[in-house]
Amino acid sequence: MKVALLSPKGPLYRNRGGIFKKSLRYQPLTLTTLAALAPPELVIDFTLRDEGIEDISPDLEADLVGLTVITGSAPRAYALAAHFRARGITVVLGGPHVTLMPQEAEVHADAICVGYAEETWPRLLRDFAAGRLRARYEQGPDFKLANLPFPRRELLDKRHFLTQAVFEATRACAHDCEFCVVPTAWGRRQFQKPVGHVIDDIRRVGKRRIIFIDLNLISDRAYAAELFEALVPLNVRWFGLATSLIGRDRVLMELTARSGCAGLLIGFESICEASLTDVRKRFNDPALYAALIRDLHALGISIQGCFVFGHDHDTTEVFKRTVAFAIDSAIDLPRFAILTPFPGTALHARLASENRILTRNWELYDGQHVVFAPKCMTPHELQAGHESAWRAVYSYPAIARRLAASRTQLPIAVMANLGYRYYARHLETHYTCDWPIGFAEAA
Repeated sequence: MKVALLSPKGPLYRNRGGIFKKSLRYQPLTLTTLAALAPPELVIDFTLRDEGIEDISPDLEADLVGLTVITGSAPRAYALAAHFRARGITVVLGGPHVTLMPQEAEVHADAICVGYAEETWPRLLRDFAAGRLRARYEQGPDFKLANLPFPRRELLDKRHFLTQAVFEATRACAHDCEFCVVPTAWGRRQFQKPVGHVIDDIRRVGKRRIIFIDLNLISDRAYAAELFEALVPLNVRWFGLATSLIGRDRVLMELTARSGCAGLLIGFESICEASLTDVRKRFNDPALYAALIRDLHALGISIQGCFVFGHDHDTTEVFKRTVAFAIDSAIDLPRFAILTPFPGTALHARLASENRILTRNWELYDGQHVVFAPKCMTPHELQAGHESAWRAVYSYPAIARRLAASRTQLPIAVMANLGYRYYARHLETHYTCDWPIGFAEAA
């Protein structure tokens, strides 16, 4: 049986080659994990394609095609699904967007997987092989991340990526931020892999620099502490994601550093307290940001700080103020996004009820396009201010000021900043979607 697992390209990769070069790409886990989950009694020849890396042949030979779908790639996924179904190939869709919008997705597929697929995907493959494929497979209420195989990383060409040393220990997050898809799609209970399994996978791969893709590694403090203690003897340097709450737990912060943490992505979201209240991220406190950044730098931990523009309290002054904060506080790698009301989220429901959604063209839901009417500026002002913030924070003088003050992970920081400088200066050429209908009128 031939099975093709495909990751369709989204807006970042609309132009050939994509906005991110190899220096900023790491190997994703979704496709390699799905391949590893195949039932051992089935003889399956897998083909894996990440369309952000290489083209998907329209003549691809397969008995079954599986596509993983995020909101921004949904139109492309549906187009690929239509093509392969027209050729008589069975198509299965899964991923975050399918979990958020199952009724929409099932129109475009022979079967869909809703929720996490560790249990449903093997069942689907057995059903397909036996000729009894069902239309929908849903994550069960007793789902656990246990007894899992290791991802088949060898099925994707490592030459296309900065690293294959990408790992996952947990899924989901305890928080309920208004803009986040996680509470809607998967709930707030964190799913955890046994720490021993995670450590065994790290040992198997054998790399000294690794990446954790968990949404919030410190969501469960006890689990995080157990994992970090287990990492200490491995002598690895790792990068991952956490919330600003780590700054209020000195013991955990020091253990994080001792475990080998070299860098954390932290969602600061806004420097405006009222905006954080609006999106239900009240545990973020802008008054504590600078101290958190200093403390992490003192422990040798670099910071990728993320900010979102377009909150209801944001005026056109927010762009310069946020850039100034990022430079003055020496954030190693600032990132900016436009507030995006992903379908299924509380934010989407609120803005829809206020008649502020400008388009439901999912291709525009990429965090870099304005798809709703902001309160305190026009859509054009939000788009232009967002792009100007990227350019300003990645000007050569701004890079020099930030890194000179931080002096953390300098070789990697310099490389990453130059990569993001390219990104910042090419947004308009790579994000080439048409503006939503009604955008000009709303401006």
